[in-house]
Amino acid sequence: MDGILGSVYQVVTAIILVYFFLINSLYLLFIFLSILKIFRYRNAMAYVSFKDIFQMPLVKPISIIAPAYNEEMGIIESTQSLLSLEYPLYEVIVVNDGSKDDTLKKLIKTFDLKKSKRVFRKMIETKPIKGIYISPSNPKLVVVDKVNGKKADAMNAGLNVSRYPLFCGIDSDSILEKESLLKMVRPFIEDPEKTVGAGGIVRLSNGCKVKSGQVVKVRLPRSPLARFQILEYLRAFLGGRIGLNLLKSTLIISGAFGVFRKDVALKCGGYRAASIGEDMDLVVRMRKYLHEKKIPFKLEFVPDPICWTEAPETLKSLSNQRNRWHRGLVETLYHSRKMLFNPRYGITGMFAMPFYLIFEMLGPIIEVMGYTIFTVLLIFGQYDQPFALLFFLLAVVFGILLSLLSILLEEYSARRYPRLKDIIIIIAYGLMENILYRQWLALVRARAFIDLALGKEEWGEMEKRGFAFDSQKQ
Repeated sequence: MDGILGSVYQVVTAIILVYFFLINSLYLLFIFLSILKIFRYRNAMAYVSFKDIFQMPLVKPISIIAPAYNEEMGIIESTQSLLSLEYPLYEVIVVNDGSKDDTLKKLIKTFDLKKSKRVFRKMIETKPIKGIYISPSNPKLVVVDKVNGKKADAMNAGLNVSRYPLFCGIDSDSILEKESLLKMVRPFIEDPEKTVGAGGIVRLSNGCKVKSGQVVKVRLPRSPLARFQILEYLRAFLGGRIGLNLLKSTLIISGAFGVFRKDVALKCGGYRAASIGEDMDLVVRMRKYLHEKKIPFKLEFVPDPICWTEAPETLKSLSNQRNRWHRGLVETLYHSRKMLFNPRYGITGMFAMPFYLIFEMLGPIIEVMGYTIFTVLLIFGQYDQPFALLFFLLAVVFGILLSLLSILLEEYSARRYPRLKDIIIIIAYGLMENILYRQWLALVRARAFIDLALGKEEWGEMEKRGFAFDSQKQ
């Protein structure tokens, strides 16, 4: 390669190699920070009794808001899980967001729901509410039936109906462990003035045995696609999010499981109805508001409250999910772009948002470029040995190392997969992940830019199998 083409090639390959080196180095740093935090957390929790927390007068009541759209397969198990939590005072608000299936009918029949004339203050504009139902046998349960407006709108409807100062957003296809709320609320007890939000661990329920709304036996799913995702979730939550939290750079508290102060969320206007990634969007706007008002705040990540959720098991469903997640990331960063590299917003503007811009948002494009150049060189015999060797080490070997460290971190922190056979299988998938699966995901995420340019707003359908399906296979 000579002349201008050769110079362009050198610049592009240098950018690709620097990108892979930096992102893997940062995630390695995050994992080591995670080990430090988990070690400290375990030592601190050794002297804590959650039964004592249960009886503390400082524990604030919580409204759990679970938006549901076409969730008939798992809505009963999920709702039963929420109603069986160990927490002094809470309410469960299931928001039926215009489901086309039997979600509402199943709720009405199972919990003997009756239509209510409950009065509430409409603090945020939402799509019309068609009815509010309560259960005489389960006074903690409230079901809101509304016109479809997507997840952010459903969360806002739940906020309007909610009565308590803290709220927990959870996906309606998810299950919380009994002590999850008690563990999650600890930062709000320790520093009630500064703590505005907290997130916990999300794990996959695929393959697990579920009984009476609780995961009673943890097993790996049979689906290879779900097994790859288990590894991704371990790496994302035990590595990335704990590490970023220690650097005070939390921008995402998963919509599947997060607790927030209701007053701060309302001052930010609640969830932005037009947002695709409503969970990240709310956290970013909360940070923006608090920085501008010069209000000290904390967003915490608690490493042991666990939420079990169903993962896609088909390529189409997974593609729709990851495409939507990436469109949400791009849209959120664009909407709050004035914060980028802006010292007014502290570490949010100077590190957290630039990190998500460079390494998360632009990452798929750089990855696809790297894989394409690597493949083209091999096909046409233009073998660039230094680039090929460095790219393989940074993209594959380093990636495998991060996956193996995440598995070790899981073993140290929770050991939710007690069988040696399961750990060996997860390690095997960590070795295989960099062959086709990672490249395919990079293409899916890169396509999100095209879909955004074309104005795509749909969430994309996800096939729901339900907890009962997994249980029957045990």
